Amino acid sequence: MTRKTAFFFDEQCFWHSAGLHALTLPIGGWVQPPAAAGFAESPETKRRLKNLMDVSGLSSQLQLRSAPAAQEEDLLRVHPIDYLERLKAASNAGTGSVGTMAPVGPGTYEIARLSAGLAMGAVDAVLAGEVDNAYSLSRPPGHHCLPDQAVGFCFLANIAIAIEAAKVHRNLGKVAVVDWDVHHGNGTQAVYEQRSDVLTISLHQDRCFPAGYTGTEERGIDEGEGFNMNIPLPPGSGHATYLQAMDEIVLPALERFEPELIIVACGFDANAVDPLSRMQLHSETYRALTARIRLAAERLCNGRLVLVHEGGYSEAYVPFCGHAVIEELAGVKTNVEDPMLPFIEQQQPSGAFAAFLETHVKDLASQLVNPNGC
Repeated sequence: MTRKTAFFFDEQCFWHSAGLHALTLPIGGWVQPPAAAGFAESPETKRRLKNLMDVSGLSSQLQLRSAPAAQEEDLLRVHPIDYLERLKAASNAGTGSVGTMAPVGPGTYEIARLSAGLAMGAVDAVLAGEVDNAYSLSRPPGHHCLPDQAVGFCFLANIAIAIEAAKVHRNLGKVAVVDWDVHHGNGTQAVYEQRSDVLTISLHQDRCFPAGYTGTEERGIDEGEGFNMNIPLPPGSGHATYLQAMDEIVLPALERFEPELIIVACGFDANAVDPLSRMQLHSETYRALTARIRLAAERLCNGRLVLVHEGGYSEAYVPFCGHAVIEELAGVKTNVEDPMLPFIEQQQPSGAFAAFLETHVKDLASQLVNPNGC
Protein backbone atom coordinates (compact mmCIF):
# COMPACT_ATOMS: atom_id res chain seq x y z
CA MET A 1 0.00 0.00 0.00
CA THR A 2 1.36 3.39 -0.99
CA ARG A 3 1.87 5.77 1.94
CA LYS A 4 2.42 9.51 2.11
CA THR A 5 6.14 9.81 2.85
CA ALA A 6 8.03 13.10 3.09
CA PHE A 7 11.73 13.24 2.28
CA PHE A 8 13.55 16.24 3.75
CA PHE A 9 16.88 17.30 2.24
CA ASP A 10 18.91 20.35 1.32
CA GLU A 11 21.89 20.60 -1.03
CA GLN A 12 23.71 22.80 1.49
CA CYS A 13 24.00 19.83 3.86
CA PHE A 14 26.27 18.17 1.30
CA TRP A 15 28.63 21.15 1.48
CA HIS A 16 29.85 20.57 5.04
CA SER A 17 33.61 19.95 4.92
CA ALA A 18 35.99 18.95 7.67
CA GLY A 19 39.22 19.31 5.72
CA LEU A 20 41.73 16.72 4.53
CA HIS A 21 41.62 13.37 6.30
CA ALA A 22 42.42 9.79 5.44
CA LEU A 23 39.22 8.12 6.65
CA THR A 24 39.26 9.50 10.23
CA LEU A 25 42.95 10.38 10.55
CA PRO A 26 44.15 13.97 9.99
CA ILE A 27 46.81 14.35 7.31
CA GLY A 28 50.38 14.68 8.55
CA GLY A 29 53.19 12.63 10.04
CA TRP A 30 52.85 9.09 8.74
CA VAL A 31 49.38 9.74 7.26
CA GLN A 32 49.66 10.75 3.61
CA PRO A 33 46.97 12.72 1.79
CA PRO A 34 44.24 10.68 0.07
CA ALA A 35 43.49 10.97 -3.63
CA ALA A 36 40.18 12.75 -2.97
CA ALA A 37 38.81 14.57 0.08
CA GLY A 38 39.31 11.40 2.11
CA PHE A 39 37.12 12.08 5.16
CA ALA A 40 34.93 9.14 6.20
CA GLU A 41 31.88 11.38 6.74
CA SER A 42 31.67 12.24 3.06
CA PRO A 43 28.72 13.96 1.38
CA GLU A 44 28.82 11.36 -1.38
CA THR A 45 27.02 8.63 0.57
CA LYS A 46 24.05 10.98 1.01
CA ARG A 47 24.21 12.60 -2.42
CA ARG A 48 24.39 9.22 -4.15
CA LEU A 49 21.38 8.00 -2.16
CA LYS A 50 19.35 10.97 -3.41
CA ASN A 51 20.70 10.45 -6.94
CA LEU A 52 19.64 6.78 -6.92
CA MET A 53 16.17 7.80 -5.72
CA ASP A 54 15.89 10.28 -8.59
CA VAL A 55 17.07 7.82 -11.25
CA SER A 56 14.86 4.97 -9.98
CA GLY A 57 11.73 7.15 -9.92
CA LEU A 58 11.32 6.79 -6.15
CA SER A 59 11.72 10.54 -5.57
CA SER A 60 8.71 11.27 -7.75
CA GLN A 61 6.52 9.21 -5.40
CA LEU A 62 7.56 11.13 -2.29
CA GLN A 63 6.83 14.57 -0.95
CA LEU A 64 10.21 16.24 -1.44
CA ARG A 65 10.65 19.00 1.11
CA SER A 66 13.18 21.19 2.86
CA ALA A 67 12.93 23.13 6.11
CA PRO A 68 14.43 26.27 7.65
CA ALA A 69 17.51 26.01 9.83
CA ALA A 70 17.01 25.48 13.54
CA GLN A 71 17.13 28.79 15.39
CA GLU A 72 19.29 29.47 18.43
CA GLU A 73 16.28 29.14 20.73
CA ASP A 74 15.77 25.62 19.37
CA LEU A 75 19.41 24.71 19.98
CA LEU A 76 19.40 26.14 23.51
CA ARG A 77 16.80 23.60 24.65
CA VAL A 78 19.57 20.99 24.32
CA HIS A 79 22.94 22.79 24.12
CA PRO A 80 24.37 25.44 26.49
CA ILE A 81 25.21 28.84 25.03
CA ASP A 82 28.95 28.54 25.70
CA TYR A 83 29.14 25.41 23.54
CA LEU A 84 27.23 27.09 20.71
CA GLU A 85 29.56 30.09 20.88
CA ARG A 86 32.63 27.86 20.67
CA LEU A 87 31.17 25.99 17.72
CA LYS A 88 30.24 29.23 15.97
CA ALA A 89 33.74 30.68 16.51
CA ALA A 90 35.46 27.60 15.08
CA SER A 91 33.05 27.59 12.15
CA ASN A 92 33.71 31.26 11.43
CA ALA A 93 37.46 30.59 11.55
CA GLY A 94 36.97 27.77 9.05
CA THR A 95 38.86 25.20 11.10
CA GLY A 96 39.26 23.83 14.58
CA SER A 97 37.69 21.35 16.97
CA VAL A 98 35.09 21.61 19.73
CA GLY A 99 35.22 18.00 20.81
CA THR A 100 36.44 14.55 19.86
CA MET A 101 36.83 13.31 16.27
CA ALA A 102 34.64 16.13 14.96
CA PRO A 103 36.78 18.61 12.98
CA VAL A 104 35.05 21.86 12.05
CA GLY A 105 35.15 23.41 8.57
CA PRO A 106 33.93 26.63 7.01
CA GLY A 107 30.22 27.12 7.67
CA THR A 108 29.86 24.05 9.88
CA TYR A 109 27.67 25.90 12.40
CA GLU A 110 25.19 27.14 9.81
CA ILE A 111 25.03 23.78 8.00
CA ALA A 112 24.59 21.90 11.29
CA ARG A 113 21.67 24.21 12.12
CA LEU A 114 20.14 23.33 8.76
CA SER A 115 20.68 19.62 9.43
CA ALA A 116 18.83 19.95 12.75
CA GLY A 117 16.13 21.99 11.02
CA LEU A 118 15.46 19.17 8.55
CA ALA A 119 14.90 16.78 11.46
CA MET A 120 12.58 19.33 13.08
CA GLY A 121 10.66 19.70 9.82
CA ALA A 122 10.24 15.94 9.44
CA VAL A 123 8.91 15.55 12.98
CA ASP A 124 6.55 18.48 12.60
CA ALA A 125 5.12 17.22 9.30
CA VAL A 126 4.32 13.83 10.84
CA LEU A 127 2.82 15.27 14.02
CA ALA A 128 0.73 17.72 11.99
CA GLY A 129 -0.74 14.79 10.06
CA GLU A 130 0.51 16.13 6.74
CA VAL A 131 2.24 12.82 5.93
CA ASP A 132 2.23 9.25 7.24
CA ASN A 133 5.97 9.17 7.90
CA ALA A 134 9.12 11.08 7.00
CA TYR A 135 12.82 10.71 6.31
CA SER A 136 15.32 13.48 7.07
CA LEU A 137 18.58 13.33 5.11
CA SER A 138 20.40 15.27 7.82
CA ARG A 139 24.11 16.03 7.50
CA PRO A 140 26.15 16.49 9.61
CA PRO A 141 24.74 13.69 11.76
CA GLY A 142 23.80 14.18 15.41
CA HIS A 143 23.49 11.10 17.60
CA HIS A 144 27.00 11.31 19.13
CA CYS A 145 26.85 14.99 20.02
CA LEU A 146 26.81 15.68 23.75
CA PRO A 147 25.11 18.82 25.06
CA ASP A 148 28.48 20.54 25.51
CA GLN A 149 30.81 18.70 23.14
CA ALA A 150 30.96 17.60 19.51
CA VAL A 151 31.75 13.91 19.10
CA GLY A 152 32.22 11.56 16.14
CA PHE A 153 31.32 13.87 13.20
CA CYS A 154 28.29 15.24 15.15
CA PHE A 155 27.97 18.93 16.10
CA LEU A 156 24.32 19.31 17.13
CA ALA A 157 21.97 16.73 18.60
CA ASN A 158 19.54 16.74 15.67
CA ILE A 159 17.00 14.29 17.06
CA ALA A 160 16.94 15.79 20.56
CA ILE A 161 16.53 19.29 19.11
CA ALA A 162 13.58 18.05 17.02
CA ILE A 163 11.98 16.31 20.02
CA GLU A 164 12.27 19.34 22.28
CA ALA A 165 10.84 21.65 19.61
CA ALA A 166 7.87 19.31 19.18
CA LYS A 167 7.29 19.22 22.93
CA VAL A 168 7.02 23.02 22.90
CA HIS A 169 5.05 23.51 19.68
CA ARG A 170 3.05 20.26 19.36
CA ASN A 171 2.61 19.27 23.03
CA LEU A 172 4.40 16.01 22.29
CA GLY A 173 4.44 13.51 25.16
CA LYS A 174 6.31 10.19 25.17
CA VAL A 175 8.85 9.56 22.40
CA ALA A 176 10.89 6.45 21.62
CA VAL A 177 14.26 6.81 19.86
CA VAL A 178 15.55 3.60 18.26
CA ASP A 179 19.15 3.95 17.12
CA TRP A 180 20.39 1.29 14.69
CA ASP A 181 23.54 3.17 13.68
CA VAL A 182 26.43 0.75 14.24
CA HIS A 183 27.96 3.05 16.85
CA HIS A 184 26.45 3.72 20.27
CA GLY A 185 24.04 6.66 20.41
CA ASN A 186 25.91 8.21 23.33
CA GLY A 187 24.75 11.76 22.66
CA THR A 188 21.05 10.94 22.67
CA GLN A 189 21.54 8.85 25.79
CA ALA A 190 23.33 11.73 27.54
CA VAL A 191 20.49 14.15 26.78
CA TYR A 192 17.73 11.86 28.03
CA GLU A 193 19.22 9.46 30.58
CA GLN A 194 17.56 11.29 33.50
CA ARG A 195 14.10 11.49 31.89
CA SER A 196 11.23 9.02 31.63
CA ASP A 197 9.35 10.70 28.76
CA VAL A 198 11.91 9.64 26.13
CA LEU A 199 12.87 5.98 25.75
CA THR A 200 16.31 5.59 24.12
CA ILE A 201 17.35 2.26 22.59
CA SER A 202 20.72 1.73 20.90
CA LEU A 203 21.61 -1.33 18.81
CA HIS A 204 25.35 -1.12 18.22
CA GLN A 205 28.52 -3.10 17.55
CA ASP A 206 30.02 -4.04 20.88
CA ARG A 207 33.13 -2.04 21.84
CA CYS A 208 33.29 -0.19 18.51
CA PHE A 209 32.61 3.52 19.21
CA PRO A 210 33.04 5.08 21.63
CA ALA A 211 36.01 2.73 21.82
CA GLY A 212 35.48 -0.15 24.24
CA TYR A 213 31.85 0.76 24.98
CA THR A 214 29.25 -1.94 25.70
CA GLY A 215 26.62 -0.25 27.87
CA THR A 216 24.19 -2.96 28.97
CA GLU A 217 24.44 -1.81 32.59
CA GLU A 218 23.49 1.79 31.74
CA ARG A 219 19.68 1.85 32.08
CA GLY A 220 19.13 5.51 32.92
CA ILE A 221 19.57 7.67 36.01
CA ASP A 222 17.07 8.71 38.72
CA GLU A 223 13.72 9.40 37.03
CA GLY A 224 15.12 7.97 33.81
CA GLU A 225 16.03 4.58 35.28
CA GLY A 226 14.66 1.85 33.05
CA PHE A 227 14.18 4.17 30.07
CA ASN A 228 17.58 3.72 28.42
CA MET A 229 18.50 0.44 26.74
CA ASN A 230 21.78 -0.57 25.13
CA ILE A 231 21.99 -3.69 22.95
CA PRO A 232 25.64 -4.45 22.12
CA LEU A 233 26.03 -7.05 19.37
CA PRO A 234 29.28 -8.87 18.51
CA PRO A 235 31.16 -8.07 15.30
CA GLY A 236 29.86 -10.15 12.41
CA SER A 237 26.36 -10.45 13.85
CA GLY A 238 24.58 -10.19 10.51
CA HIS A 239 20.99 -10.07 9.27
CA ALA A 240 19.30 -12.70 11.45
CA THR A 241 20.80 -11.40 14.69
CA TYR A 242 19.58 -7.85 14.09
CA LEU A 243 16.07 -9.05 13.32
CA GLN A 244 16.09 -11.27 16.41
CA ALA A 245 17.21 -8.34 18.57
CA MET A 246 14.46 -6.21 17.08
CA ASP A 247 11.81 -8.88 17.67
CA GLU A 248 12.86 -10.00 21.14
CA ILE A 249 14.12 -6.76 22.70
CA VAL A 250 13.25 -3.58 20.82
CA LEU A 251 9.63 -4.21 19.83
CA PRO A 252 8.57 -5.52 23.27
CA ALA A 253 10.14 -2.43 24.87
CA LEU A 254 8.19 -0.18 22.53
CA GLU A 255 4.98 -2.04 23.35
CA ARG A 256 5.54 -1.50 27.08
CA PHE A 257 6.43 2.18 26.64
CA GLU A 258 3.54 3.10 24.30
CA PRO A 259 5.14 6.15 22.62
CA GLU A 260 3.28 8.91 20.81
CA LEU A 261 6.07 9.09 18.21
CA ILE A 262 8.93 6.81 17.15
CA ILE A 263 12.14 8.29 15.76
CA VAL A 264 14.89 6.13 14.26
CA ALA A 265 18.50 7.27 14.31
CA CYS A 266 19.05 5.69 10.90
CA GLY A 267 22.71 4.92 10.38
CA PHE A 268 23.74 2.58 7.56
CA ASP A 269 27.23 1.83 8.88
CA ALA A 270 26.37 -1.72 9.99
CA ASN A 271 26.42 -2.67 6.31
CA ALA A 272 28.84 -5.40 5.28
CA VAL A 273 31.26 -3.19 3.36
CA ASP A 274 31.40 -0.22 5.72
CA PRO A 275 35.01 0.78 6.57
CA LEU A 276 34.18 1.63 10.21
CA SER A 277 32.34 -1.52 11.32
CA ARG A 278 32.12 -5.29 10.93
CA MET A 279 28.43 -6.22 11.14
CA GLN A 280 27.48 -7.85 7.80
CA LEU A 281 24.10 -6.22 7.15
CA HIS A 282 22.66 -5.66 3.69
CA SER A 283 19.87 -3.67 2.08
CA GLU A 284 17.20 -6.26 2.88
CA THR A 285 18.16 -6.09 6.57
CA TYR A 286 17.37 -2.39 6.57
CA ARG A 287 14.14 -2.97 4.65
CA ALA A 288 13.07 -5.60 7.21
CA LEU A 289 14.03 -3.42 10.20
CA THR A 290 12.04 -0.55 8.71
CA ALA A 291 9.01 -2.77 8.10
CA ARG A 292 9.04 -3.91 11.72
CA ILE A 293 9.36 -0.42 13.16
CA ARG A 294 6.71 0.92 10.77
CA LEU A 295 4.22 -1.74 11.85
CA ALA A 296 5.03 -1.01 15.49
CA ALA A 297 4.33 2.67 14.88
CA GLU A 298 0.99 1.79 13.29
CA ARG A 299 0.02 -0.30 16.34
CA LEU A 300 1.25 2.13 18.97
CA CYS A 301 1.11 5.71 17.72
CA ASN A 302 -1.08 5.97 14.62
CA GLY A 303 1.89 5.33 12.38
CA ARG A 304 3.83 8.40 13.49
CA LEU A 305 7.38 7.54 12.44
CA VAL A 306 10.42 9.65 11.50
CA LEU A 307 13.82 8.42 10.37
CA VAL A 308 16.81 10.76 10.69
CA HIS A 309 19.98 9.94 8.74
CA GLU A 310 23.10 9.27 10.80
CA GLY A 311 26.24 7.34 9.76
CA GLY A 312 27.22 5.13 6.83
CA TYR A 313 30.55 5.44 5.05
CA SER A 314 30.49 3.23 1.95
CA GLU A 315 29.75 5.52 -0.98
CA ALA A 316 28.94 2.55 -3.21
CA TYR A 317 26.63 0.67 -0.85
CA VAL A 318 24.82 3.13 1.44
CA PRO A 319 22.54 4.24 -1.46
CA PHE A 320 21.11 0.72 -1.83
CA CYS A 321 20.46 0.41 1.91
CA GLY A 322 18.83 3.82 2.10
CA HIS A 323 16.79 3.22 -1.03
CA ALA A 324 15.35 0.02 0.48
CA VAL A 325 14.38 1.87 3.66
CA ILE A 326 12.59 4.67 1.83
CA GLU A 327 10.80 2.21 -0.47
CA GLU A 328 9.46 0.47 2.63
CA LEU A 329 8.41 3.75 4.25
CA ALA A 330 6.51 4.79 1.13
CA GLY A 331 5.07 1.37 0.26
CA VAL A 332 6.72 1.55 -3.16
CA LYS A 333 8.86 -1.00 -5.01
CA THR A 334 11.00 0.22 -7.89
CA ASN A 335 13.14 -1.80 -10.30
CA VAL A 336 16.35 -1.18 -8.31
CA GLU A 337 18.23 -4.38 -7.50
CA ASP A 338 21.04 -4.51 -4.95
CA PRO A 339 24.08 -5.86 -6.84
CA MET A 340 25.91 -6.71 -3.59
CA LEU A 341 23.07 -8.67 -2.00
CA PRO A 342 23.98 -12.20 -3.19
CA PHE A 343 27.60 -11.75 -2.10
CA ILE A 344 26.70 -10.44 1.37
CA GLU A 345 24.06 -13.13 1.92
CA GLN A 346 26.77 -15.76 1.38
CA GLN A 347 28.84 -14.20 4.18
CA GLN A 348 26.18 -14.47 6.90
CA PRO A 349 26.99 -16.27 10.19
CA SER A 350 26.38 -20.01 10.29
CA GLY A 351 27.03 -23.04 12.46
CA ALA A 352 28.40 -22.54 15.94
CA PHE A 353 28.75 -18.78 15.54
CA ALA A 354 25.11 -18.40 14.50
CA ALA A 355 24.05 -20.47 17.52
CA PHE A 356 26.21 -18.31 19.79
CA LEU A 357 24.63 -15.14 18.39
CA GLU A 358 21.10 -16.47 18.96
CA THR A 359 21.95 -17.30 22.58
CA HIS A 360 23.63 -13.92 23.04
CA VAL A 361 20.48 -12.05 22.02
CA LYS A 362 18.31 -14.19 24.31
CA ASP A 363 20.70 -13.47 27.20
CA LEU A 364 20.53 -9.73 26.45
CA ALA A 365 16.75 -9.88 26.34
CA SER A 366 16.63 -11.44 29.82
CA GLN A 367 19.14 -8.90 31.20
CA LEU A 368 17.39 -5.85 29.79
CA VAL A 369 13.83 -6.49 30.98
CA ASN A 370 13.07 -4.00 33.77
CA PRO A 371 9.64 -4.11 35.42
CA ASN A 372 10.03 -0.45 36.50
CA GLY A 373 10.71 0.84 33.01
CA CYS A 374 11.05 -0.66 29.56
